[in-house]
Amino acid sequence: MSDVIKTRREGSILEVTLDRPKANAIDRSTSVLMGQTFKEFRDDPELRVAIVKTAGDKFFCAGWDLKAAASVDAGEQEYGVGGFGGLQELPDLNKPVIACVSGMAVGGGFELALSCDLIYAADHSSFALPEIRAGQLADAATIKLPKRIPHHIAMELLLTGRWMDVAEAHRWGVVNEVLPKEKLEERVWEIARLLASGPPLVFAAIKETARVAEGLTFQDTMNRVTGRQLATVDTLYGSEDALEGRLAFAEKRDPVWMGK
Repeated sequence: MSDVIKTRREGSILEVTLDRPKANAIDRSTSVLMGQTFKEFRDDPELRVAIVKTAGDKFFCAGWDLKAAASVDAGEQEYGVGGFGGLQELPDLNKPVIACVSGMAVGGGFELALSCDLIYAADHSSFALPEIRAGQLADAATIKLPKRIPHHIAMELLLTGRWMDVAEAHRWGVVNEVLPKEKLEERVWEIARLLASGPPLVFAAIKETARVAEGLTFQDTMNRVTGRQLATVDTLYGSEDALEGRLAFAEKRDPVWMGK
């Protein structure tokens, strides 16, 4: 797609690679390009799963390119569709996204990984939110991290900017699995192919339900689900795939998902 954002497609899987030496930091134009890429992934009915990876092994992503940001007016620092990195605020992204983390995920790079549904990391990887040292707010991480790991651990990371190695990240459930560097991409593609063979309408309903539930009580969310008030749930319940799932179970065979 470009020298900075490279894409590779295998069937219904899209691999997106950020390649911006030396640290894969994201400037405005890169963020805009990433947003366009993930928007196209969201809107392409033939694509079911995305992999987010970066070039090199030292840095997964150093986050926002502060040097580039310092050279432009504040009004010009729009991130583009989907917000920073194209994923954080992209509406209605109801397809699985996997982060393939190799190296340091720093600040916005950590937040980019947190924007994915699954995170697989190489055993030399590490994570940090050093914004506090630059007098900045790690906004997305401040919202997300205390909901995903113990509150006091999240606050420690945010308030001190300390580093968290991949073993600790795995212990707190930040990453799904830690692998040797040479095995990481193989494992990520294995998971991507597994998801690509699954029911896309169910995945969409899972993602929308989980997203809506963040701002509602359990009962309010359940009422919306059972009342078919969520678009993806309504689509699922009236779909050919829902019927196919029941028939396949009754006939003791593997279902064939059509996404409709």
